[in-house]
Amino acid sequence: MPDGHEPGRSRRTRLYALTDGRTAAPHAVLTMDTLITAMPAAEDASGLPSEWQTILEMCRPPQSRAVAEIAARMHMRLTPMTVLLGELAERGLIGHRPPLEAAETSNVNLLMRIRDSLARI
Repeated sequence: MPDGHEPGRSRRTRLYALTDGRTAAPHAVLTMDTLITAMPAAEDASGLPSEWQTILEMCRPPQSRAVAEIAARMHMRLTPMTVLLGELAERGLIGHRPPLEAAETSNVNLLMRIRDSLARI
């Protein structure tokens, strides 16, 4: 195809359009292990870009996902992903919390579940 678009695949919005050319989230401090959960306000996401809808769908409660996992699933680099998530946070569409404390991460069962989840990606 002359435009580089494969038949049968939907077009993805260019990153600079999704991030308005920004390279950092203005207010939300998100690291690769920050946990993201969609908020109830995100229920009607029909008017949002498809990438935002995908993020909100994969983070619907009770599911929380780390920024790095979302980026991996979306085949996107961390910097633009943190900008996108920062925008979603500013709009009240996602909640975010710091990763688990050190005592919580010593739980072998939890670590095995995380490993298995990452292996499925």
